[in-house]
Amino acid sequence: MTEPHALPQSLAVLGSTGSVGVQALDVAHRHRIPVRLLTGNRNVSLMEEQARAYLPHAVVMADPHAARDLAQRLLDTPVRVSGGTEAICDEIRAASADVTVNAILGEAGLMPTLAAVECGGRLALANKESLVIAGKIVKKRAREAGCEIIPVDSEHSAIYQCLRGGRPADVQRIWLTASGGPFFGYTPEQLAHVTLADTLAHPTWKMGRKITVDSATMMNKGFEIIEAVHLFGLSEDRIRVLVHRESIIHSAVEYIDTAVIAQMAVPDMRLCVAYALAAPDRIPGGCEPLDLCRVGKLTFAEPDTLAFPLLEEARAAIRCGGASPATLNAANESAVAAFLSGQIPFASIADIVCETRRTFADTAKTAATLPEILEQAAAARRYADSLIEKV
Repeated sequence: MTEPHALPQSLAVLGSTGSVGVQALDVAHRHRIPVRLLTGNRNVSLMEEQARAYLPHAVVMADPHAARDLAQRLLDTPVRVSGGTEAICDEIRAASADVTVNAILGEAGLMPTLAAVECGGRLALANKESLVIAGKIVKKRAREAGCEIIPVDSEHSAIYQCLRGGRPADVQRIWLTASGGPFFGYTPEQLAHVTLADTLAHPTWKMGRKITVDSATMMNKGFEIIEAVHLFGLSEDRIRVLVHRESIIHSAVEYIDTAVIAQMAVPDMRLCVAYALAAPDRIPGGCEPLDLCRVGKLTFAEPDTLAFPLLEEARAAIRCGGASPATLNAANESAVAAFLSGQIPFASIADIVCETRRTFADTAKTAATLPEILEQAAAARRYADSLIEKV
């Protein structure tokens, strides 16, 4: 007789109206996991649907205007509605869920990560910026609170699973795979003429607009290098990036005996969420089975760091240390937002991010406390904004 899986008895989903959040709720629905808390930003219509479907104890919208609208819509339900970033952290602590899924986008996810860590339990982390900005602080507080962090990013979920194949001391390197985005093979000259529509046409993953742009610039992969350093305790020079267009191998671990253990699956974030909820058990996530014969072939290539310099800029940031990764992220958030709004061309994203991080490198590397790191990030954001105005 098969033993029952160890499913969480309660769940909080932060950023539930985004791509990963929606898929996390799909997994929760399949396994009838009670949802205590949902948070979103401005998508009131979708949040109302989710609140009525799952009847959590509380819902928080980061945007106060959206919160007031939602509160009126949910007057006939027992759901408590509040607004603002502080309310998100307060409700995380009040929910004290067995598992908190943090799928909030960007720097806005850092304080909710720290609030979830304080509660102990398990944090299913899809917000990579928490570790990019303050990885050492997040990991230290997690150890102190007894909080287990399970990554939800497909690459880091894959690495986490592959590490079960050997001892940490026997790891030689990590192979971090990348789809290459929509502009694989493009020259810098070609990148100077790409459009927003071109950029958002990702070949294998369906994601939000910001992360899709990050994939196109390969900044997302740079962030994932930094994230991997903090999650798995390896230096950045032991993390190799491979462009793998098919997105079937989600990452791999090479051991000292030269054995390479890889995790493969059809691209579907529900697998990563399901694993983060039940690990070390495995539960169905509703994903399509992998048919390697239909895939036909798996290809690999070295990344082009001349055309996509942000990959090496991320390595420079983690080597610099302190708040340098935080300044990298802050500049990138400003530059991507400017690109999405039509203020700057695609090629300017890398220029602005690189100049900003390098400008703040000396002052950023000495930052150690959270206030110091956030102060450097805010200054970098202002500087990046000033560069955007000159484009």
